[in-house]
Amino acid sequence: MFSIEHDFDATVVTLVDEGTGRLQEDVIVHGFEDCVTVEQYDPRTDRVQRVTLSITQMRDLAAALRLPEGVYTRKGQ
Repeated sequence: MFSIEHDFDATVVTLVDEGTGRLQEDVIVHGFEDCVTVEQYDPRTDRVQRVTLSITQMRDLAAALRLPEGVYTRKGQ
């Protein structure tokens, strides 16, 4: 399950882990004009872990999810 919210300065997507077995904490993705952040609570450290991706890195990640194993360069960066 996931939700999408449009805030003043960001689009926020929350991914909820569902199913059987050990479930992971929710993942929250903030899409800003110049970057994307991915956050997840880590119960081992009792802290939220955050990764910040540039828009170019996010586009590369989106493209990579649709490709087979290998090394690639996107045109028009």
